[in-house]
Amino acid sequence: MMHENQTLTIGRALRVLEERLRPAVHSRPHRLQLASHVVGGEPIPVTEGLAADYEPIGIGAWWGRAWDTTWLRITGTIPAEFAGRRVEIVADLGFDVNMPGFQAEGLVYLRDSTPVRSLNPRAQWIPVTREAAGGEAIEYFIEAASNPVLLDYHPFLPTEQGDWSTSSEECLYRIRRVDVCIFEEEVFELVHDIEVLLQLAQQLPADSTRRARILRALDESLNRVDLQNVSGTAVAARDELREVLASPAEASAHRLTAVGHAHIDSAWLWPLRETVRKVARTSSSMTALLDEDDEFVYAMSSAQQYDWLKRARPEVYARVKDAVAAGRFVPIGGMWVEPDAVLPSGESFIRQISYGQRFFREEFGIECRGAWLPDSFGYSGSLPQLLAGSGFDWFLTQKISWNQVNRFPHHSFLWEGIDGSRIFTHFPPMDTYNAQLSGEEVARAARQFKEKAVASSSLAPTGWGDGGGGTTREMLARGKRMADLEGSARVVFESPDAFFDRAMAELPSPDVWRGELYLELHRGTFTTQHKTKQGNRRSEQLLAEAELWGSAAAVRAGYEFPHDEIDELWREVLLLQFHDILPGTSIAWVHREAEERYAEIARRTEAIIAEALATLGVILDATDGSAVTAADSSANASARAVLVNAAPVAWNGAPASSAILAPVAIGAAAARREGDRFVLESGQVRITVDTNGHVLSALDLASGREAIPAGGRGNLLQLHQDFPNMWDAWDVDAHYLGMREDLDSGAHVELDDHTIVVRLAFGESSIEQRLFLDDDGRTLLIDNTVEWAETEKFLKLAFPVDVFADHAVAETQFGVHSRTTHTNTSWEDARFETQAQRWFLVEEPGFGVAFLNDSSHGFDVSRVESDGLVTQLARFSMLRAPKFPEPRTDHGTQTMRFGVLVGADVASATEAGWRLNMPARTGHGTPIAPLVSSENPAVIVSAVKLADDRSGDLIVRVYESRGGRGRAVLRLDVPGLRSASHTDLLERAREEAAPLALQQDDGAYSIELTLRPFEVATVRLSR
Repeated sequence: MMHENQTLTIGRALRVLEERLRPAVHSRPHRLQLASHVVGGEPIPVTEGLAADYEPIGIGAWWGRAWDTTWLRITGTIPAEFAGRRVEIVADLGFDVNMPGFQAEGLVYLRDSTPVRSLNPRAQWIPVTREAAGGEAIEYFIEAASNPVLLDYHPFLPTEQGDWSTSSEECLYRIRRVDVCIFEEEVFELVHDIEVLLQLAQQLPADSTRRARILRALDESLNRVDLQNVSGTAVAARDELREVLASPAEASAHRLTAVGHAHIDSAWLWPLRETVRKVARTSSSMTALLDEDDEFVYAMSSAQQYDWLKRARPEVYARVKDAVAAGRFVPIGGMWVEPDAVLPSGESFIRQISYGQRFFREEFGIECRGAWLPDSFGYSGSLPQLLAGSGFDWFLTQKISWNQVNRFPHHSFLWEGIDGSRIFTHFPPMDTYNAQLSGEEVARAARQFKEKAVASSSLAPTGWGDGGGGTTREMLARGKRMADLEGSARVVFESPDAFFDRAMAELPSPDVWRGELYLELHRGTFTTQHKTKQGNRRSEQLLAEAELWGSAAAVRAGYEFPHDEIDELWREVLLLQFHDILPGTSIAWVHREAEERYAEIARRTEAIIAEALATLGVILDATDGSAVTAADSSANASARAVLVNAAPVAWNGAPASSAILAPVAIGAAAARREGDRFVLESGQVRITVDTNGHVLSALDLASGREAIPAGGRGNLLQLHQDFPNMWDAWDVDAHYLGMREDLDSGAHVELDDHTIVVRLAFGESSIEQRLFLDDDGRTLLIDNTVEWAETEKFLKLAFPVDVFADHAVAETQFGVHSRTTHTNTSWEDARFETQAQRWFLVEEPGFGVAFLNDSSHGFDVSRVESDGLVTQLARFSMLRAPKFPEPRTDHGTQTMRFGVLVGADVASATEAGWRLNMPARTGHGTPIAPLVSSENPAVIVSAVKLADDRSGDLIVRVYESRGGRGRAVLRLDVPGLRSASHTDLLERAREEAAPLALQQDDGAYSIELTLRPFEVATVRLSR
């Protein structure tokens, strides 16, 4: 009977709360007048919107085409009977309360351009006055964005709304109400008294004393409510709940830090320009809420988002800057954006931090202490070194809780990277970065916290994200009631740094997780939207090259290094590395714009490179950065070399000196037809191809070792059905492996000079491949041009490998990681699709085959048994064709280059990966000696640049690439050197580091370094 009565009480309380109490928070509505100004095209400046001509519009009117802006003007008068009361406007523009952040939003302004707050589905109110006199005039303006709803409640359906050119012309929203009302403060408080106690009771055991007493108190409270006079009886109803609300939490109660937050994707189901407005709306609301509540602390990541405010909405930024100075609005994360955490290069990670921290330092006089990446799709094992080496104390993410199969064993722990660096890491056990502080969420955090035996603290990023408005006053009301409440975790609003200080003190010896944090989800992001990934790779390389040549020209020839332009270009690249752009998971508009931006980045960096080289006395034959063709490669074989971090350059037929690769002179590769076979042969390898373009043999001539197992076919295109369980552009689910079509017939194959050309049509698509030997004489290069028109398909390129190995090794940022090729455990089985930077390697002692890419990160390696022998099947992931959020993902012409290096190990794979990704250039003029070169081939010079502080000092970044301890002498051909010193990754002096002795011999300088396995070292050369 008791259980039945409890159920009745819960049902009664829920209905009264939703149908009577919440609607009574705003009472005595009086309709206001509304007028509109429709903007066609891109948004207009605020001053222009305020001064526009407005036409009357009525309640019930439809407004807002997809991606359009409508300025609304609200006018009227506060009724005289509202005197002495708090007054607010309730404006429902057609919102769906279940879709905050994914539909219409607005930013409210006063006539003088003062921002008031955002208007969105979960905050449909505008503050007017805390104490009305009665009779005051009302005038507010709303910059309302009619963003289309692209994310449906559960299915992710193809949509044409993802680009302005294909979106609907129909109005999407209908105005429901615009009323001036009294805000009933006691009713608001009663709502949250009841809500918090009701949600707590639902989490307690059915037979607990605490639950029974809460439900009894709720019954008594509801008995005091007059449903026809809620405001008049709210105080009496609250009195019945005071005792149960005052009962303190247990001494051992979990402590939950609620950090005000709004995870705003810098682009996703909206274009970049709309994110600027989402940030402005949310920041406006959060600064207003800080004024309302002295205990509230709000945190926002991404220097880019602050910079957008500064440039586009200075009226909002001024309020943010004041709140930052007061310590209430807290910059976090220390990066330019929240990037993808596996696909960018190591240098890009460093620049994310250096540009982010520079902005926060220059604008606010602070640096962030921790990295904040709650939503990125897995985390490279290189990251701990890059974070710790940049001065961070802690790291936060939540995304690993999304794993499909395995539950991660920790919430607070030390994360150890590939080089042994460690950083304190926390996963919020609430399993969300958009917490609402509901009773269920708070109970879940306490229940799931893995370290509860030795610690009691966890963090909850609290607020609606993506333009949903951030933290709400309702969340604050819930949090205050749970500050010290029996049966609940203790909730406190404080900064992330305060939380991490306490969490680290609680856990002086945390458990350790070694290596990458692989996300068992979103594996398709290694491949989706290939042109975006291609643009990123090329931009990273061009910027590294521009910095190198610009630095060389500056220190040797007085070139005026373009600091401002290089900074601007880097920030553009860093923005496009955001975790819904680079992974390929945004709408068509975003990726179309990304391709345009990458083209402009290439144009500008090529111009810098050409100008710097001209200053050094070298004129390039071309500045398009295109890779050499097979015919070019034989002609220039003796002249090409890699110059530090730059593209290979031929100077009048004489090789440039090399800091990474010594130039190798080899004979031209032969290409011939032998019956029904085609053969590519150098002095080192022989590649045999059949009439369907399949590689039947890849023979290492020096060892006599065959890379292709008997009966195997390399260069085999395989097409899979690709329809994941949920997230189209994001996911590749394991069932795709059971649906495969081998494209093993119907090809047309012919010789074209030194190249084997393969053409094949399949489905609605076609491919042309050009197979030839690189001028190293060992690497089979495969240039692919695909006319891609498939839907929900996944294209792979397969190579069987006659190697016995338990692991495949892949390049990651500044090193390598390994993957098992077997599936002994559920953790190993879940890693059926993974990623590499420039190469992956299948190797047994003495022999291996490396697979190189110029822009395609995804791959898989599996074990194959035949006739009692186990071999490996290595596959490049080429293209996908998901339909959401872009229904024509990757359709059109796609180009990519792959390489297959026979007889490879980590050293040669690293070398070949650099070669493949540094397109050759030819020119004429004076040979250029490298600024910096390493005498140890395992220690790679990865970046040479002028110092960020514009002192003229030279910064050199090197890393140990093979996983062993490395001693290296760096040769420095830099005029006027005065000293050399260690710095951290942000170019700040490392006080604990031993000084570097600068040696001089016949006018040349050198320094000696000793590096740990995979260590990244940064050196400042002062002139």
